[in-house]
Amino acid sequence: MIERYKPELKDLWFRQQMLEDEETMSYNRAWGGTILFPEKNWKEWYDYWILEAGDRRYYRYVQDKNQFVGEIAYHYDTEIGGYIANVIIYSEFRGRGYGGQALDMLCSTAKQNGIDALYDDIAIDNPAIKLFLKHGFSETGRTEEKVILKKVL
Repeated sequence: MIERYKPELKDLWFRQQMLEDEETMSYNRAWGGTILFPEKNWKEWYDYWILEAGDRRYYRYVQDKNQFVGEIAYHYDTEIGGYIANVIIYSEFRGRGYGGQALDMLCSTAKQNGIDALYDDIAIDNPAIKLFLKHGFSETGRTEEKVILKKVL
């Protein structure tokens, strides 16, 4: 059973590890792949996503037996006019059901926080589309590059 964990600043080594891992970030190839997240950027990111999140942003690690396995987040996107979901499971923990559990946890948390729908735009070749559809999202749009999904909470 996975749990949410509100990371401390010192815990951002895990986010750095995930973002800089090619296999973990393979879903992001269409938008540049891996993302550098050097320690010098941690404080500013932490303040924005954790300390000053308000009702427009939410971010937590996902852990199993006190081991970080991924992250969940949402944020308000003015272009879509709604909240964008984000679920990343570290590559070495994929294929164990964490993605579905994390997505359900994120949807439940968003609903508890008064959000009525979550969206995501996923690269057209990303296998996560099937996961989102299996967990109640439906396709609301498509381009040559991405599929736009929505779940009413």
